[in-house]
Amino acid sequence: MHRNILASQWFSLIFWVGICILVQVIASLLTFVSVNNWYTTLEKPSWTPPGWMFGPVWTFLYTCMGVAAWLVWRRRQSVKIKPALIVFGIQLLLNGLWPGLFFTLKNIEAALIEIILLWISILITMILFWKIHRMAGGILVPYLIWVSYAASLNFSIWRLNP
Repeated sequence: MHRNILASQWFSLIFWVGICILVQVIASLLTFVSVNNWYTTLEKPSWTPPGWMFGPVWTFLYTCMGVAAWLVWRRRQSVKIKPALIVFGIQLLLNGLWPGLFFTLKNIEAALIEIILLWISILITMILFWKIHRMAGGILVPYLIWVSYAASLNFSIWRLNP
């Protein structure tokens, strides 16, 4: 019986991280469309990170998202988790949509509006997760910081490319 519980825990962890990594793959495909041509022609602030940095940072952040969701999922027997996981799903969807707006549609302004909604949904997710499992909320702090940075970068690119 103990072995089955352990296997179930590992399976659910892989499931939650896998969902997040799947969103990362889809977002990467949407980014790939114009990252090496249109994006290179844009004016960008001096504090724009090098392109190689995005893959490792996002892999880390998507993994953190999956682990946080898993920690919340594990509390499903003792706490109401549905609202938190719904908001988590919304932020994950918004996260996956941003590259489509920015890179595929090349709509910097729409991407800016969307990333603000993403930021709000991450903050709400953090708060809801924190109430269920403090570590789950805390794990999302780097994600909120990175999206704050990405939003300011999106804003700067919007201002520099009227």
